[in-house]
Amino acid sequence: MSEERVGFFTDTSVCIGCKACEVACKEWNAIPEDGLTLTGMSYDNTGALGASTWRHVAFIEQPQPQPQPDGRTELPLAQGESAPTPEGDGMRWLMSSDVCKHCTHAACLDVCPTGSLFRTEFGTVVVQADICNGCGYCVPACPYGVIEQRPSDGRAFKCTMCYDRLGAGQEPACAKACPTESIQFGPLDELRERAALRVDQLHEAGVTDAHLYGDDPEDGVGGDGAFFLLLDRPEVYGLPPDPVVTTRDLPAMWKHAGAAALSLLGGVALSFAVAGRGRR
Repeated sequence: MSEERVGFFTDTSVCIGCKACEVACKEWNAIPEDGLTLTGMSYDNTGALGASTWRHVAFIEQPQPQPQPDGRTELPLAQGESAPTPEGDGMRWLMSSDVCKHCTHAACLDVCPTGSLFRTEFGTVVVQADICNGCGYCVPACPYGVIEQRPSDGRAFKCTMCYDRLGAGQEPACAKACPTESIQFGPLDELRERAALRVDQLHEAGVTDAHLYGDDPEDGVGGDGAFFLLLDRPEVYGLPPDPVVTTRDLPAMWKHAGAAALSLLGGVALSFAVAGRGRR
């Protein structure tokens, strides 16, 4: 890659849920509307990432963390778990703008048979819609459930990190539109340093639950090109706690398949040799 790898750092602690990033993404990339129906479980009207939703702002309402005898705060429970009703209002909102993670080890790239998915000079992962044949292999391969096929023609779509804007020296539309700088764009190394300082700042302010997600190059996907500062467990935000590249076993599988094929060929050759001797 000729360019320095770039990415997103999303600081959920300052997200206000305005959805300006969603609107900017749709406008710049000319993404069709996708229903905008309320789920009945939240004020969120887009629900999740998909072929026509490349940025999704989650609205999570939950009880405030409760103080413990040892002075720590207990993390709120994940969705579906029960908790005692706090005194007074005792509720808080967690907002988070989700996006494709542009993984270092991207399973979608491994399984794409047409080369529609490729890694750009900026280290991002992009789908070329005009080459996609709609096979759908990339959909189950993604450990984050990001990629989706558009029902109208079966082709896969996801965030491109505004590849055309990057080529023109501009930042992605979502980061440009974010009024609180919750979405920050830049070289990944700089973003990781900035994120670590932000976590330290929040810890000093008493927000002990603040932590980074997706910034570790040693994790199951080799680190994400889009990582997050979270105020609760990843599951609460709909993120897998330990994502792993789904094609990690492919080399071993090919090795075993090759060994099996060689054994089969050897058996066939031996059977022909034995049959040949029998005719003599």
